[in-house]
Amino acid sequence: MHIAIVHNALTGDSTPDEADVKVQAAAVEAALRRRGHRAEVLACDLDLERMRRQLIDAAPDMVFNLVESLAGTGRLIHLLPTLLEAMGVPYSGASAEALLFTSNKILAKQRMIAAGVPTPPWIGPDDARRPHRAGRTDARSHRWIVKSVWEHASVGIDAGSLLTGLDEEALWTALARRAPLLGGACFAERFIDGREFNLSLLQGPGGPRLLPAAEIRFEGFAADQPRIVDYRAKWDPTAPQYHHTPRRFDFSDADRPLLTSLAALALQCWDVFDLRGYARVDFRVDDQGRPWVLEVNANPCLAPDAGFAAALAQAGIAFDEAIDGIVRC
Repeated sequence: MHIAIVHNALTGDSTPDEADVKVQAAAVEAALRRRGHRAEVLACDLDLERMRRQLIDAAPDMVFNLVESLAGTGRLIHLLPTLLEAMGVPYSGASAEALLFTSNKILAKQRMIAAGVPTPPWIGPDDARRPHRAGRTDARSHRWIVKSVWEHASVGIDAGSLLTGLDEEALWTALARRAPLLGGACFAERFIDGREFNLSLLQGPGGPRLLPAAEIRFEGFAADQPRIVDYRAKWDPTAPQYHHTPRRFDFSDADRPLLTSLAALALQCWDVFDLRGYARVDFRVDDQGRPWVLEVNANPCLAPDAGFAAALAQAGIAFDEAIDGIVRC
């Protein structure tokens, strides 16, 4: 097959999480070539007419979609697949609609609530309007974590993202203050101070296949240090948390009921958002053992050192085999 690998165009101002897409594109290209495909890499920006002409000239059998943002914002993630659908060009991964609904964390949470999937309560988003509040709540009695509505990869998350002891008015003020750091719109989610898990899924001939569950460990964290995977933990090799938040895949028999619950919820999310190709569902588990879905990532990172590749290895699936399967499903 002739496959065009399309990623978001980078600039001199691209952040580490954005620049990582070049690593992914190189890894996917190499894997496809080793599997006998003809592959070329194209960069996409907001000039969608130019992108359309490039695809017409290249005439690929399909596109491997690695676009994670456009013009530096995740809220445009669905534009390339929308273009591809209009052109009738097959492409890998989730549909434009699924990418839109999973990338917007509020739309995702609303859909999960409607489907009976447990997700933490929230207040927001704040984009200078206050359009939503998820039910009545005593804000002061809870701890909150402030997140971007649209951006992923822990963009804008640091120790200051955790807020405690604020009434609702003060919480709205904090959201307005942090919004510019978080893509212009953010919300406060009730913080689940517990264990963190990632469950990856890979589509196969018989439907989605669950890969081994991964738990994020917070090793050597001080008592007052927030147990969160913040931006530096993901992208800054000089940060201590980068080296002290490893994944583990080994669990005791006591965790089997929990892992079964996580697996069922991950599969439910796959159906709720009509996912395809590959995905990852992120969880927190509270001190009562109750799982909560934080996010559904319809286009998880495919870098060889990322969590999805680690889960493939644990399942005994070669990276090249998985990439080949993604383009054929």
